[in-house]
Amino acid sequence: METLSERMQRLRIREEDLEERFVLGSGSGGQKINKTSSCVYLKHLPSGREVSCQETRSREKNREIARGRLCDQIEQAAAAAKLAAARQRARTRYQRRKPSRAAKARLRDAKQHRSDRKASRRRIDGSGG
Repeated sequence: METLSERMQRLRIREEDLEERFVLGSGSGGQKINKTSSCVYLKHLPSGREVSCQETRSREKNREIARGRLCDQIEQAAAAAKLAAARQRARTRYQRRKPSRAAKARLRDAKQHRSDRKASRRRIDGSGG
């Protein structure tokens, strides 16, 4: 299994691109969690993705978890974009395919039916207009 730094490198997340802040913790944990700035807030500047983490009382562990969550978010976004591109290619391929014989026959029948309906609207004297 790859380490966090290898994963960040593979996803092209550089430390210079991260805005990191430490925020006062909140919630359960008592006085210690409320007095220390162990909650980590990360923002990836190129993508604009934001992550915060307050899983543990340790600031270093929270920094690691936050970076892992950021990697998860970026991987999910990349997978969604890849899926959308594949779906678009499939849709284009479906639209460009040649119609089957049955589809062509249905189209001809529909055109003939439309022509017959229009012909029935013509004047009786045969002038047509």
